[in-house]
Amino acid sequence: MISSAGSSVTAVAMPILVVQLLDATPFEVGVVNAAQFIPYAVLGLVAGVYVDRWRRKPILVWASIGRAVTLGAVPLLWLAGLLHIWVLIIVLLLYGSFSVFGFAAMQSLLPRLVPRGQLVQANARLDQADAAATTLGPTIGGGLVGVLGAPLVIAVDAISYLVDAALNSSLDVDEPRPTAPARNLIGEVRDGLKFTYRHRTLNPLAVSTHVWFLANGAALTVLSLFALRSLGFSAYTYGLLLTTFGAASLLGASIAHTLAKRLGSGRAVVLARTLYPLAWILVAFATDTTVGHVVLFAALGLQGLAAGAENANEMGYWQALTPDELLGRVNAARRSVNRTMAAVGAVIAGLLVTVIGERPTLIGVIIVFAIAAAIVASRHCDTLKPSSDTNIPGLCPRRGAFTSRPSFVRFRDIGR
Repeated sequence: MISSAGSSVTAVAMPILVVQLLDATPFEVGVVNAAQFIPYAVLGLVAGVYVDRWRRKPILVWASIGRAVTLGAVPLLWLAGLLHIWVLIIVLLLYGSFSVFGFAAMQSLLPRLVPRGQLVQANARLDQADAAATTLGPTIGGGLVGVLGAPLVIAVDAISYLVDAALNSSLDVDEPRPTAPARNLIGEVRDGLKFTYRHRTLNPLAVSTHVWFLANGAALTVLSLFALRSLGFSAYTYGLLLTTFGAASLLGASIAHTLAKRLGSGRAVVLARTLYPLAWILVAFATDTTVGHVVLFAALGLQGLAAGAENANEMGYWQALTPDELLGRVNAARRSVNRTMAAVGAVIAGLLVTVIGERPTLIGVIIVFAIAAAIVASRHCDTLKPSSDTNIPGLCPRRGAFTSRPSFVRFRDIGR
């Protein structure tokens, strides 16, 4: 929760730094948004192998320290007069590299802390804590940017990662060292990919989520340009916009477990994914008027509600069906492709905004979000069912057929 609060402050400060202080072009905005995700394409699969080989808590701790150091470099470079757009991109590439290992370890450690039957509920509670942090963070971040300036505010996030490292180091978890005399890096990577994309239940979820990240990477790039330049939002107003997302995601996370019990995790995911294109239709219609600003806030609220409701259900299902010895590789493989798609989406959106403008690009975003929803909706009852030996809630249970037995599942980024 501490690092989530810090990251939500950076979520306000970074666009202000890039769009207003560094005066980036739309293409450069896209590259900056992509930079922290590019390491997932390069390191993601390998990180998953080592997360399964090594103890996960130390990885989590050192990844937080690495992120603190890289983010702490931003205000120092700014004060030294050395922070330019391509220097910032290099810093974010380093930050993203530590994040690859950190998130792979985080998603793989929880099943060692919580019984599998309680994983969806545990993830919902984590999402609630994150959402609470991201509700307050953007408002505080917007105010701090006005007082201290965007570069110095990013130091808050660096400090939050140091606190995060200290707290994670105190976790009481039994992690025996994995023992396997013969190691084959390529073979272990292949095992993670096979499990992810040959599993009849998880494959359609994975594909739909990959497409969702393509749309979301593009959407966030357009949003920062649209709100800060076309609509003229101040840092504080932009912070309030992200606060609306956080508050709505808190509400969504609060009802995630209830949706799973009443609808099944699969239908909860499908319902959430049908809301995303609707949210971005509202964004596309927002104008620089009072009513238009209200519409934009409502759109981000709808986006947050959907994200909060679906994340715990999807992540819980992934972790429930994945054997512990494969969790690192499967989580990293999926996250690697997800973040790669987000990077591609961000760069494409930057180019499209330059060529055709913001609103036509938003139409493309809406279409891609709709495709993601269609992929999972078209197969959710035929394919998205657990195998018979998992003894966990089905993605599409018959009414009254829900059972609760051992199983499991980010910024709004959401943990996927």
